[in-house]
Amino acid sequence: MTTSISYKDHLTSSNCLVTPHEETRAGFISLALEKNRKASPFVEEAKVLRVLASKASKPQDLLKIKEIKPSILTASGISDKATNHLSEDDKAEAIKGLIRNFLEPSGKDFVDELVYRFLLTRGDSLGGSLRNLAGSLGERKFTRGLISTLSIQAINYKWLHSKSKKWIKGSSDDSGIELHLKGLNWHTSGDRTLIYNLTVPLIKKNVDLCLFDCTHDEIIFGNNNKSCHLIPNKYIALGELKGGIDPAGADEHWKTANSALGRIRTAFRKSKHNPVTFFIGAAIEKAMAKEIFNQLKKGVLSNAANLTNEKHLVSICKWLVQL
Repeated sequence: MTTSISYKDHLTSSNCLVTPHEETRAGFISLALEKNRKASPFVEEAKVLRVLASKASKPQDLLKIKEIKPSILTASGISDKATNHLSEDDKAEAIKGLIRNFLEPSGKDFVDELVYRFLLTRGDSLGGSLRNLAGSLGERKFTRGLISTLSIQAINYKWLHSKSKKWIKGSSDDSGIELHLKGLNWHTSGDRTLIYNLTVPLIKKNVDLCLFDCTHDEIIFGNNNKSCHLIPNKYIALGELKGGIDPAGADEHWKTANSALGRIRTAFRKSKHNPVTFFIGAAIEKAMAKEIFNQLKKGVLSNAANLTNEKHLVSICKWLVQL
């Protein structure tokens, strides 16, 4: 499938793909702000815990305050996930260990010690959810760019809610939908449906972005042998999106994405179908930029863009909409 828009509309050399220092700095700042936003609920919980725990005159008295028992367990180092696998005796033993080994030795500062240890465990659980935060921010930025591209051209769209799995008609009041979006559907030269993070049966691997030549109703999640994603010639484009902004991990992200795109091309070639492939990255260094640009010139990759560059984002979103 051909289109008048290509990578040449926003790239003239490999240098155009390289992430500027100021964009790297801006990316780290955005990441820090998002981390703080996600940590705010835990800080507020700790404040409440301090107030309630202050009613106790000594560590053992904490056991009499029933409403803070879950928080004491957290301070003992037991995560919410681990709690489900422990008996009541196990939980009691963990709390006794906290009081005996850490709170009692802290003397009159035992409430502070309790709060610090509560935040330590909460921080560990937050760290787990933050590991892919940069990727999530990148996905949201791409989504907002794609929705804006559709809106500015007055192209109606529907979006797939990630939890309810229901398709919702897009509207002018669509702020925040990128937080819950798993797919987009629109109609240009035909019905187009884009699905995020889909396990493609042909390669049995997850692909970040899959564009289909079908209506949204033809994508059926679960065990259904009639779903569009099971039919190779329904795939129009498949792409990898790497939103991490840290230059230290840029090369590794590209190697992972390049391997994935290679598997995609090989698998689809065997099925006698050749959908286009593309790459979008936030952290792109000079060496990988040269590799990407060489693949574009050879026709291995059909398009590529630097996520931090607004011109690139607009161009590749317009390209996807018109495929």
